[in-house]
Amino acid sequence: MSKITTGLVLGVALLATAGCAKKRDANTIPPAPSETGPVNPGEGDSDTVAAPINEQFRREVSSDTVHFAFDQYDIDPEARAILDSQAQWLNSHPNTRITIEGHCDERGTREYNLALGDRRANAAKNYLASRGISPARITTISYGKERPIALGSDDASWAQNRRAVTIVIS
Repeated sequence: MSKITTGLVLGVALLATAGCAKKRDANTIPPAPSETGPVNPGEGDSDTVAAPINEQFRREVSSDTVHFAFDQYDIDPEARAILDSQAQWLNSHPNTRITIEGHCDERGTREYNLALGDRRANAAKNYLASRGISPARITTISYGKERPIALGSDDASWAQNRRAVTIVIS
């Protein structure tokens, strides 16, 4: 009788712990910032409709994205040129705020990639600050490997996913 009781207790315990398994909550990954910011009134002539400010930013800078080498977060000469173009645009739009997203490729743990994405976003932020952009205008967020733009598991895809993206939010 004690073997049956022990078996039942173990079975109930197994079922109870299986029901407690942590499930991935869709809310654990922050939502993507809006691709379109508010319209910037007063810019352009009256014949043109003002484009959303983020679209204007993307049109007028050399790129909204800087890329990084594997396991790196340093700003190389190509990234400096892109960030210089962003700094120039931001200096001409002094009331505009941005978010810099840090991203990684799929290799490595989630925790490691979140930390690396944070270092990448902050490296871009610090570079823009060194070019005269107030750090108070810049927020950063790391998505780690959670939001790839290239889904392949090869060098070309990984290179596209190692990035920091500047998004104009206001």
